Amino acid sequence: MSAAATTNNNGVSVQGTEQDPNLKTLQEFKKTVIDEQKQGDKKIEEINTKLEAVKKQIDEERMQLDELRTKLKGVNEEKDADYPKFIEMRNSLIEAKNQMKSLDDKVGQAKSRKDRSEMHGLTKALEQIERDIQTKKLSKDEERKLVARSKEIATKLHTLKMMHKKEDQYREMSSQYDELKGRVNKIFRQKEEFGNKIGKLKESIEGLVNTREALYEERRQCIHVVREAAAKLEMIETQLNAIAFKKNRTAQNETRQKKTKEMEERRVARQEAIQERVRRDKEYQERWNTQKEIAMKKMSAGEKLTFDEMKLIFGDAAD
Repeated sequence: MSAAATTNNNGVSVQGTEQDPNLKTLQEFKKTVIDEQKQGDKKIEEINTKLEAVKKQIDEERMQLDELRTKLKGVNEEKDADYPKFIEMRNSLIEAKNQMKSLDDKVGQAKSRKDRSEMHGLTKALEQIERDIQTKKLSKDEERKLVARSKEIATKLHTLKMMHKKEDQYREMSSQYDELKGRVNKIFRQKEEFGNKIGKLKESIEGLVNTREALYEERRQCIHVVREAAAKLEMIETQLNAIAFKKNRTAQNETRQKKTKEMEERRVARQEAIQERVRRDKEYQERWNTQKEIAMKKMSAGEKLTFDEMKLIFGDAAD
């Protein structure tokens, strides 16, 4: 039986495709696998682009994290230097306040701390008593009373002087304390701010790392699909080449048969040998013909074939 010659995808002249009904199915299946491979390659490229962006963001955020940690270290060093001073000054301020309260109790008049003019009056009164003791003729009882009064005024005057001195010291200390307190509060605000930023960055980096690992896994799966498609294409090409080779060989034999009787006899002998082989293999063929038919239907339907199914379909094509 002869047929018009055609040219396959590999550029080989062959007889009409009706001689091998698998040829068209193979060619269509080849297109499907090539599309699958291209889609896989495109997906891998997209994943690689995402991975580069994620890795770049991870590097940038890790640099930011290092900078924040460095700043936080500096703030902690400031805290270690200023906080003990703050505590010491606060205790000193409390102690100074208690001392002033004690002096207030001794004076017995709260207004004495507010009215420094009393000191001037007490000083004049003390000077007058000393003059009276030295210049006036006094009885012993009067002199004793003046001396006692002198001591009382001198004690009160000393207490007032100490009180005003303590007040001046307290005001100065309080001003220094307020300044130091403001600096310490600023340090703790900075610590909290840097701590919050560090926490958010660590959380963000953790999420990015998880995204990176998920992309790695997705890429591994795509690579597996592409490699499997490449293996299928290799097997399909082998089968297409085998079909082309067989068709070319048949055409060459037919040409030789027309020219010489010897070629005809050889062809007949070859056909007889093939028929003898078919008879020998008939029992084997019957066992796997059913499985081959199922695999053929899957291939015709465009379903994905396993390597075993492809071997089952095309195993005799290379004989």
